[in-house]
Amino acid sequence: MARINLRQVEAFRATMLTGSVTEAAALMGVTQPAVSRLLRDLQALLNMPLFEKRGTGLVPTAAATALYTEVERSFVGLERIGAAAEEIRNRRTGFLRVAALPALANGYLPRLTGHFLKERPNLNLSLFGVISPIVVDWVTNNQCDVGFAEVPIAHEGVPSRRLPAVARVAVLPEGHRLAEKAVLGPRDFEGETFVSLTAGSTGRHLVDQAFHRDGVRRILRIETALSEIICGLVSSGIGVSISDPFTAREFEGRGVVLRPFVPRIEFEFAAVFPPQRSPSPVALDLVAAVRDSLLAPPFSD
Repeated sequence: MARINLRQVEAFRATMLTGSVTEAAALMGVTQPAVSRLLRDLQALLNMPLFEKRGTGLVPTAAATALYTEVERSFVGLERIGAAAEEIRNRRTGFLRVAALPALANGYLPRLTGHFLKERPNLNLSLFGVISPIVVDWVTNNQCDVGFAEVPIAHEGVPSRRLPAVARVAVLPEGHRLAEKAVLGPRDFEGETFVSLTAGSTGRHLVDQAFHRDGVRRILRIETALSEIICGLVSSGIGVSISDPFTAREFEGRGVVLRPFVPRIEFEFAAVFPPQRSPSPVALDLVAAVRDSLLAPPFSD
C-alpha cells in the first residue's frame, strides 16, 4: 500500500491556507497541475473527499478541516525545529557553562556576560567563580565549556587561547600620602606596610621581582591568596598593595584609590577549552567578546 508523502501534505496545507489550487501552486513554487495531482493522490490514499468545488474555488469538507488541525500541529513542530536550527546557527540558543578565576568573576565577567546574553535571548548560562587550578580541572573534566585561568596553565594538553595582558595597578587607602601622585613606582613603597599575594603564586613572584630590582624594603605583614581580600584589607587602611585591575576597579570608590604602576607588571590569563572536543561556537564568541573588551579602554590605557 502506498504511503502519504510530505509533498501531498504540503499541497493539502497550501490549499487549505489559500483556498485555491492556483495560489497553493504559487505558494509551493510548482505548477497548478502538480498540486491537483498531489491532492488527488492524497484523497485516494485517504479514501475520503477533502475539497468540494464551488464556483472557481475549493471549499474544504468537514474531514479536511479536522485533518488540517493535525497537519498544522505537525508543521508548527517542523517550523519550531527550523527556528531552533536558525538560533543555533546564529549562536543565540543553547547552554553555556563558564568557569573563571575570582579576579574576573567578581564583577567584570558577570557584566560582560550580561551584555552577551542580551544579544542571545535564548542562551542559558552557568557562571562559576573558582581559583585557576579548579577552572582548569572543571574544563578538563568537561564540566564547563570554557574557562578563564591565570597563566601559566599548569596542565598539559589543555587547549587554550592567551588573551591580551593587562597592567596591574597600585591600590591605596583613600587619603593615603601616595594618592597625591599620578603614577607610582617601586621606590614610592619604601617602608610601607604591604598586603601580598600568597608566597609561591605567579602574581607574588612578579610583584616581589619589581621591588627587589630596585632594592625597595616593604613591611610584609599580611598575605592572602585572593585579590578581593587584598583590596578589602587596603580599604581598611592597614596597608598598600599591587592588584589586578579587574578586582581593583570593583573597590575603586569603596575606600580604595587606584594608581598606575611603573614598571608594568602584567596580569595574564587565557581561555581554556575541553580537550575532548572542539570549542563550541558560542564559547568562542564569548572569548572574542572578552578579547575585544581588553583591547578597549579602560584596559588598553
